[in-house]
Amino acid sequence: MAEGAVVVEEERTGRSGEDPDPRAGELGAAVARLRRALAGHPAPLPDRDAAEDELAALDAMARTGHPDVSRLRRSLLLVAGAVGSVSALGSALGEVRAAVDRFGDVPGAPEGVPRPREGA
Repeated sequence: MAEGAVVVEEERTGRSGEDPDPRAGELGAAVARLRRALAGHPAPLPDRDAAEDELAALDAMARTGHPDVSRLRRSLLLVAGAVGSVSALGSALGEVRAAVDRFGDVPGAPEGVPRPREGA
């Protein structure tokens, strides 16, 4: 097997053959649904490119199987800012948010800060 093939296989399966986190699969599926919804949304959105870039970043993180929670939350915030006011995308955006929330709190974040309500 070529050297590059080993690296690609490790990226597909997670870190060196570890089982990827099932939450990452859920995140990837939610991101895919939002990407399809955004692609099918006919209205021009001024921040569409930014949303698509961050959705690509979220998808790449999900594919690693072990994404960085603080980076997930940053990307989610940017996507929400770009498409959050479009009600037609609200359901798919909510699925991405729920998938990110399944990863839990950001390490080092202050305790006692309330988590967002489910469905909000």
